[in-house]
Amino acid sequence: MALLEDKVVLVNGGSQGVGAGVVRAALREGATVAFTGRRAGVGERLAADTGAGFVRADLTDPAQVRGAVDQVVATHGRVDSLVNAAGLASRGSLLDTSPELFDAHIAINLRAPFFAMQAVVQHLVARSAPGTIVNIGSNCAHGGPPFLAPYSAAKAGLAGLTLPHARLRSRGGTPIAAHAHRWDRIRINDLNIGWTETEGEDAIQREFHDAGDDWRERAAERLPMGKLGQVDEIADFVVFLLSDRSGVVTGSVIDWDQNVPGASD
Repeated sequence: MALLEDKVVLVNGGSQGVGAGVVRAALREGATVAFTGRRAGVGERLAADTGAGFVRADLTDPAQVRGAVDQVVATHGRVDSLVNAAGLASRGSLLDTSPELFDAHIAINLRAPFFAMQAVVQHLVARSAPGTIVNIGSNCAHGGPPFLAPYSAAKAGLAGLTLPHARLRSRGGTPIAAHAHRWDRIRINDLNIGWTETEGEDAIQREFHDAGDDWRERAAERLPMGKLGQVDEIADFVVFLLSDRSGVVTGSVIDWDQNVPGASD
């Protein structure tokens, strides 16, 4: 049986990159899939290509975040699984980040996932139904480069929403999402991905780092596995976490990267 047979999956930020990879992988595994995106043209092309449903939404607006969930429920009767894949990685250091850039990072990388989770969990609890949520985080949650200061702060917040820091857990922790809803059988996990080959990363490298057409090859030479993270590999892992095959795992922040946090040579 396909891993997501008879499941309704919503992918926020699903029109390109990792999100689009998850859309395709979830469809392949039997799910009914809807996805959100800001750009109508990009979203409509993916919808036409895959058969997934497109919901145009600006995820910086919490009302539209919740509205997307409501629209999927109205169309398909329910939502069983959520993937928060939307992300903003515009560069900014501690010294040059404006309040506007900081707010933009918080809005997309933390606030949007929070209110999407709120809406989906409320829906699942009202149905007395189990469900699964995967947040696409970043290894920068452990500490990123100086030029990703607001991004790292927001992704650290997203990881903390799923699982509190070890020091907090030793003191009793906080009523975070995965803990708070374990008895509702809602499993919530965070996947901290590393440097990944996407359309968005290509644009970032060219805009902020003066990268040429060979930037992928040059990057691969500096990486242990000889390649950047691949969207299809990440998408397969996300589908596994959404599915019953991942068993009882919840509240996990999984580092999906080839560099080991905290280790050094």
